[in-house]
Amino acid sequence: MPELLFELFSEEIPSRMQQNAATDLKRLVTGNLRSAGLNFEDAATHVTPCRLALVIDGLPARQAAIQEERRGPRADAPEKAIQGFLGSLGIARGQVEERQTPKGVFLFAVIERAGSETRTILPDILLEAVRELPWQKSMRWGRNDLRWVRPLHHVLAVFDGTALEGALELGGQTLDFTNETRGHRHLAPGKFAVSSFVDYQTKLRESFVVLDRAERTRIIIDGATALAKAVGLRLRKDPSLLDEVVGLIEWPVPLMGRIDNNFMEVPPESLVSAMRNHQKYFALETKDDALAPNFITVSNMVSEPKRDATIVAGNEKVLRARLSDAKFFWDQDRTKPLSSRVPDLAFITFYDRLGTLADKVARVEGLAEALASFVPHSAPDTVRLAAHLAKADLTTEMVGEFPELQGIMGRYYARHFGAPEEICTAIAEHYSPLGPADICPTAPTSVVVALADKIDTLVGFFAINERPTGSRDPFALRRAAFGVIRLVIENQLHFPLRTLLAQAYNNFAIDDALSRSETTTNLLEFLADRLKVHLREEGQRHDLISAVFALDDEGDLNRLIARVAALAAFLGSGDGQDLMVAYRRAANIVRIEEKKDQRRYDGPLDVALFEQFEEKHLHAALDAASSEIAPLIATDDFAASMSVLAELRQPMDTFFDQVKVNVTDAALRENRLRFLTSIVETMNQVADFSKVEG
Repeated sequence: MPELLFELFSEEIPSRMQQNAATDLKRLVTGNLRSAGLNFEDAATHVTPCRLALVIDGLPARQAAIQEERRGPRADAPEKAIQGFLGSLGIARGQVEERQTPKGVFLFAVIERAGSETRTILPDILLEAVRELPWQKSMRWGRNDLRWVRPLHHVLAVFDGTALEGALELGGQTLDFTNETRGHRHLAPGKFAVSSFVDYQTKLRESFVVLDRAERTRIIIDGATALAKAVGLRLRKDPSLLDEVVGLIEWPVPLMGRIDNNFMEVPPESLVSAMRNHQKYFALETKDDALAPNFITVSNMVSEPKRDATIVAGNEKVLRARLSDAKFFWDQDRTKPLSSRVPDLAFITFYDRLGTLADKVARVEGLAEALASFVPHSAPDTVRLAAHLAKADLTTEMVGEFPELQGIMGRYYARHFGAPEEICTAIAEHYSPLGPADICPTAPTSVVVALADKIDTLVGFFAINERPTGSRDPFALRRAAFGVIRLVIENQLHFPLRTLLAQAYNNFAIDDALSRSETTTNLLEFLADRLKVHLREEGQRHDLISAVFALDDEGDLNRLIARVAALAAFLGSGDGQDLMVAYRRAANIVRIEEKKDQRRYDGPLDVALFEQFEEKHLHAALDAASSEIAPLIATDDFAASMSVLAELRQPMDTFFDQVKVNVTDAALRENRLRFLTSIVETMNQVADFSKVEG
């Protein structure tokens, strides 16, 4: 069956946009094909720096015949109406049939239309996809009115071996569909014709273009690994840099260069940042994980000894200039103690309504000191000093040039001036964890400062009502919330989060801010939602999470998690399942009767009205359970509290088997409805069982 080959050749597409563009092109074209009734067997996209290609196999030569049914006027309608219907379809009276319907006899016509040739349909489908292709950033060029990521140079569109008839009108320029493309811009810039995808891929390779992205990736990894291994080194893993470099070249040739020894005294993170961010070089490591004085660059030219040597020498020269800057920053920054830089934070705005970074540091110091009492082995004076120095490196030359080194350079500068190692580590780690893959701090001082920093940020933005909405989260508050959750959970901390949030709120002086109560309530709900996401990802039922969270007001996250786990285990047992049946029965009876009587049945019980043994027996069991549950919950023994509830199963089953609630005696009925309410309230001390589903 015929094959479609489509290529858009342009100026260099930014590496970060290439994969999405390939996905979007495939989605748009295949969606349009299906809408046109054109099925296919397979579709694949390929992208290099200057070409976006799509190949679709197994297309039909033409659309399938289309059959549609049209209903006309009634059979006894005026002749003029009937003729109008026939004329609109271009058919005669004998080509319609009369058909009985619930509304009478109507005329029906079955129209068959031959499908169009696929070749005639494809140009419009492709052009529509080009115009609708979304870009994170786009531009216009020349006098053209099409917005695209970079200027387009030609369009290859081949169907069943020959070029399609069509053109992309840009407003000031026309790009006709052709069967021609170009090879590598520098090594083989001439045009050549292709007739199929295999022909296209083969001729591109002959013209120094490796079309397949996965193959380019393998070439880089294998080549760089071999070069490193040959000198006893290994390639440092850097997936994001690899992704970027793959999108920058069409003919990858890894080459190894050397870093001058006088730069190796600079912190390795600085050297790596300079190499990867400015030059797109890969770092190498020694067997003991130290940074090696070598780097890998990826050439986009054919490998020849003399050319390779020239390329390496040129890259080493450029890198020398970059690293000279890094070394200058390193030397200059160490002339001034980190503590002396803290006042300079007063000249850096944290956020317009939330003050300067100096204001934030002062708030975090106080909050860290308060948090220290909840984190074992942390000392108030130590955490306050760590919080005081945590942001100071933001005023250094090195962090100004390489912002991604914030915290990291602070550790080096603090260590240089003799700060205790736990403070140095806390400075480096207080931004962590930055995401689910980031390592979570465990050192006590680091944990305290990281928590204080994130809580201060969350409270501040919630106080001014700058909360995430939908996919919008400009201040990364979801990330900060997940950071708080991970720090608390992974370090098994227990503290009343509501109290800490209120204390953090008191550190702010903001005009027109939300109240402390509203801020802390909104933020606790936000954190609870993030924790629910975390627990659901670990397989916990959402209804059990809601059942437990409904009773919590202080926000001890680990306490909540332990209670969810205990509730899940309890409801997974036979006693738990049976007790839920009894709970629902009691709750449903009360709900129905309260709705019918337009009143609540939640007053005190009159024990003198108990007539049957089953009432008295269950009442005694409830009293015993209620008195046992409270101290168990107070000591976080949730499993034991569930076991106490399990003991209610037998007396509750017997009660419902033997006792009628809706009796004619009004006083007795009311007392028994209040008794059912007390059953619900006793069980709800452990969890809000009304939220448990199933």
